[in-house]
Amino acid sequence: MAGEKTKGRKRHIVVDVMGTLLAVVVHAANIHDTKSGIKPAKLAFGRYPSIKKFCADAGYRGTFVFDIDKILGLGVGISEKTKPHEWEKLSWRWIVERTLSWLNNHRRLSGDYGISIASAEAAVKISHAHTLLKRL
Repeated sequence: MAGEKTKGRKRHIVVDVMGTLLAVVVHAANIHDTKSGIKPAKLAFGRYPSIKKFCADAGYRGTFVFDIDKILGLGVGISEKTKPHEWEKLSWRWIVERTLSWLNNHRRLSGDYGISIASAEAAVKISHAHTLLKRL
């Protein structure tokens, strides 16, 4: 699970271990990740009830972890930050970062462009579908 800020909006995505998009939520950037992260997690769990655990970065600790446990009855693995000037592959975190990188290759997602939230979410889904189709 990861969030990405884009000119006043944040995109939260949930991906599986292969980087396939399971859920996406776009909202105003003034809502903190710990409070807004539950929505895509609930969407993903509703569509894929076989999910056993979520992995997230340190920005999601606190309320998010509590809500996932209380509402969904699942655990959350939090990737801790690395020390300054030290590179380390954070377990599972790179999968989300790789998916965000694939999405950012599409010009439509490079900025806000004044589109609605629903259109922004659809643009993420279309971009991901395009990425998957290129692999066939």
